[in-house]
Amino acid sequence: MTDHLSEPATAERLAEYTPADQNEILGDGPDPFGVADTGLTWLPKDEHFGVRLDGRLVAHAGVLRLPIAIGDTTTEVVGIGGVAVAPDVRGRGLARTVVAAALDHARTMGPRHGLLFCRPPLVALYERLGWRALDQDVHVEQADGPVVMPLRTMWTPLRDGADWPAGEVRLLSFPM
Repeated sequence: MTDHLSEPATAERLAEYTPADQNEILGDGPDPFGVADTGLTWLPKDEHFGVRLDGRLVAHAGVLRLPIAIGDTTTEVVGIGGVAVAPDVRGRGLARTVVAAALDHARTMGPRHGLLFCRPPLVALYERLGWRALDQDVHVEQADGPVVMPLRTMWTPLRDGADWPAGEVRLLSFPM
């Protein structure tokens, strides 16, 4: 679907985001994000943004501040995750709207960079939203120790002039 909304959709900060909310957007299938085959354990997000159309939650993005090591420097990033748009309203700019709201908030949190992980078919979408792919392995924590993230890692600056630093990348937590 490529039509656009007659009125611009706006995102709102959600007081909570429950499994029922996720089901409202994506249905209650066993693998709504298509990442179960990675075998990874994921962190819940701390803050949530959503778009409602006619009272129905149709889009979501979550935000979480995370520790990361880049080269010899330990710092923090704002992880964006749980991005979802209901299948029947895709192609209307709702991902852009909800991710923009999450990034607006992320810019107030302090870290210089936003980070997300996505399946390869979604890379082009995130590139259109201003994200950049990291062309290197990224290690993430799991219960048995660090593993190489099998999904694409993408980043975006949260501050003017915030280029991604050189060096090995290790997320010092479960992924978001």
